[in-house]
Amino acid sequence: MTGSVNTSIPRPLWRGRALAILGILLCAFSLRSAVASLSPLLDHVSADFALPTAIVGLIGTAPPVCFAIFGLCTPLLERRLGLERVTVIALVVIAAGLILRGLSGGAVPLLLTSALIFAGVGMGNILLPPLVKKYFPDRLGMMMTLYTTAMALSTFLPPLVAVPVADAAGWRVSLGLWGVFAIAGAVPWILMLVTGRTAGMPGPVSAASRTVAPEREQDPAELATGPIAVAAANTRAFSRLLRLPLAWAIAVVFGTSSTMAYVSFAWLPAIVTDLAGVSPSIAGLLLSLFAVMGLPASLLVPVLVVRFQATRSLFVVAVTCGLVGAAGLLLFSNEATVWLWVAIFGVVGVLFPLALVLISIRARTPESAVALSSFVQSTGYVFAAVFPLLIGVLHESTGAWTLPIVTIGIVLVVAIPFGLIAGRRRTIEDEWEARYGRW
Repeated sequence: MTGSVNTSIPRPLWRGRALAILGILLCAFSLRSAVASLSPLLDHVSADFALPTAIVGLIGTAPPVCFAIFGLCTPLLERRLGLERVTVIALVVIAAGLILRGLSGGAVPLLLTSALIFAGVGMGNILLPPLVKKYFPDRLGMMMTLYTTAMALSTFLPPLVAVPVADAAGWRVSLGLWGVFAIAGAVPWILMLVTGRTAGMPGPVSAASRTVAPEREQDPAELATGPIAVAAANTRAFSRLLRLPLAWAIAVVFGTSSTMAYVSFAWLPAIVTDLAGVSPSIAGLLLSLFAVMGLPASLLVPVLVVRFQATRSLFVVAVTCGLVGAAGLLLFSNEATVWLWVAIFGVVGVLFPLALVLISIRARTPESAVALSSFVQSTGYVFAAVFPLLIGVLHESTGAWTLPIVTIGIVLVVAIPFGLIAGRRRTIEDEWEARYGRW
């Protein structure tokens, strides 16, 4: 089909796209469950073989490092093989890593299989936004809501069930069972490849359709980006992003989100134990509270951004709550108030679905969305890999949490101008064309 497509009348969500929905949601679930399923079981694992502190530290640092490295490699594979084939590869790698990790007989194999998992996750992180862009350009808000919710659920579900399953069936079963979701996630994409149903939404949008009559009701995706065209991949897109403030701004938003998450999962239990005097078990519950705060954000943020253009407002709310929560933890923590401060600080989780939505709506095509997704996530994860270690060094050198928490606050403040730039209603192609000419 070569004519224009009227995206102002969205297709029914499931019609012709049921496999794509299942594939996207199961892939999204596998990305977080693969990461979150190990840490609750370290005591069980160490009962079978020694886990040196250095290995545990490397496992904790591996996710953002692998996400950055394999995020850079993914667009090269995508251009050669296509989105769906690379998605299958990523999910098979995750499943293999999860199963092999459950069979590990020592600390080094545990580290290597974890790195294999994170390699697949790094690929999947890059692929999900352009998959949504390709198959659901008329339902961006809804699909971003569904898949970020799946990721939020898989953040706190594995820690809740990991220990009971390990007690009943052993830690190897508890670690390996999450591979089932990755295998299941690959099946819809394999079926689509076999049956030739990987075309996504039909046809390009004509240039004339970019002028929208005032009386016509616009689709949320069109309000955010203009009509969405499907064009051939531009091999120079990634290098061009290095010259665009918008791309760097989205990368900083994503990096700030990742920093808050990895610092919290590494150090929040120790912070609340030292500053509020809570027990280790309560500290674990507080960490779960931090993770749970991301669930309503995953439900609301995509719709608020796509329908109501609330990017800057959401960013300001997230940063403000992060600063207030961090200040409360540092200055006013006790066993009663710590729940409030952790909940407020947890609102910083708004930044994660916000960054994912920006990747989708700040690019016109699935191909440029792949490049933007790779650039943003690779850059952001490099940024995030530094801070968990830095926070630990600052705490070790000062013997207190004041400087580490102030550092967290500085990161949030520095991100403010970048968040405002990312809130501009334009695409990377628009910005390039305004500066340098044709994309």
